[in-house]
Amino acid sequence: MSPPSFRREDACNKSLIDLLIRLQSLPTTKGMSELPQDTQAPSATMQVARVGTSVRLALTAVFAALIAVGTIFSIPLPPPLFEITWAPAIYLALALLSDQWTAFSATAIGSFLGEAYNVATRGGPPIYAVGMVWARAPEVLIVAWARRRGWKAITAAMVLATIFETVAFLIPDWAFYTYGVFGYGSPVDVLTGFYTALPDVFTMVDIVFIPIALVLVRAAAPAFRRLGFA
Repeated sequence: MSPPSFRREDACNKSLIDLLIRLQSLPTTKGMSELPQDTQAPSATMQVARVGTSVRLALTAVFAALIAVGTIFSIPLPPPLFEITWAPAIYLALALLSDQWTAFSATAIGSFLGEAYNVATRGGPPIYAVGMVWARAPEVLIVAWARRRGWKAITAAMVLATIFETVAFLIPDWAFYTYGVFGYGSPVDVLTGFYTALPDVFTMVDIVFIPIALVLVRAAAPAFRRLGFA
């Protein structure tokens, strides 16, 4: 019969072997290190489950206010553009830092409120406030899709989002000028409507905000991780 010390040693060795077997059976995390460290995070559904409703509502309110302010403090331009705003850097960064629906809500609310203020104080068709939501809110979904796919994919998604914003302004403005609706003047032929709306392509200047958004992501990611978003 083995002495008690040997039995204890055998039991310890057996427990260690069992632990190693269990560790070997765990799913591998290979590939996580290949992602941008600041954007490694669970899926949006898991994030919503992890982060409390009160936190998400608070973030929505705070960033909606920031986006509204960024929309109000803008660079005036001739119609149909009317302005280039500072908001893209904020909502493009938020698309990576929070879950997609918090970013979507904050972008939609902030864009509407900011542009509604601009229309009320500077003039312009009221439809501009709705158009700002139509053009901007889907951008965050495009960027959020790329958040776990590396920095190159994220940058490409931000460029794609800016292209979407430009097209989302251009096509409706073309139709509105052509048919003379929503305060866009009298009806004109299709070609004239297109040329009148063509300055919307300068919305692509929002690309200059992409490097700023990436810097904001790097700077703010630790704080958002502490909140449970990443």
